[in-house]
Amino acid sequence: MFNVKLYYLVFLFSVFIYSQKGDMINHIYEGNKEANLEKYSEAEIKYRKALSISPEETKALFNLGNTHFNDKDFDEASQRFFQTQKFSNDKNEKHMAFHNMGNVFMKKKDYAKAVESYKNALRNNSKDDETRYNYALAKELLEKEKQKDQNKDKNEDKKNKEDKNKSDKNEEKNDKNDNKKDDNSKNKNEDQNNKSKKNKNDGSNKKNDQNKKRKPGQLSSDQVKSLLEAINNQEKNVQKKVNVKKVKGSPIKNIKDW
Repeated sequence: MFNVKLYYLVFLFSVFIYSQKGDMINHIYEGNKEANLEKYSEAEIKYRKALSISPEETKALFNLGNTHFNDKDFDEASQRFFQTQKFSNDKNEKHMAFHNMGNVFMKKKDYAKAVESYKNALRNNSKDDETRYNYALAKELLEKEKQKDQNKDKNEDKKNKEDKNKSDKNEEKNDKNDNKKDDNSKNKNEDQNNKSKKNKNDGSNKKNDQNKKRKPGQLSSDQVKSLLEAINNQEKNVQKKVNVKKVKGSPIKNIKDW
């Protein structure tokens, strides 16, 4: 009796599994029809229904990746292709998943990852001409990108050196101008000092010339001036004394008293 129940349960489970698998296959089939009509949103719904039944179903993952790729959702497409090669044990499926991953990275202009993806695709199928062509193209574009980056770095270095040289020249020019200003200021001060000295020397020389022109025993103009002032002062004092004597010597008349 126990064996009969067990057999019955195994039978029901088999039917359920077969039914689930049938539903999954139907969802994939319907998703393919929607994808062929370029109805990518509807196709995505069908593939996700299939994956809700079997999350590691590689056909549903691969086709969902193609749907994202055609809908230009490259990040999602890359994830689905990665899951496909991860869960698949079939070399052909792995080859197609890596090939399409390479196509995603080419669209994103990530040529280094594209080269690696095509290389992995060729490891699983080295005879695919399209993969070999894409691999060669990705390598060429990667080399051009590296060369472009190197040239850009060289140009930046060159520009930085030119800017530095220009800056150094400007600093040198400014230093020269500052030195020139200092020299001019110094020369100007020296000219002023020389001019002042010259004026003093001219005055001294003029005085000396005047002294040289005087005859022996002749008074200078300053001495003459001082002597005249002394004589004038002396004359004033004498006149004062005379006036005083006159006042004292005058007779005083009596005033009549009527």
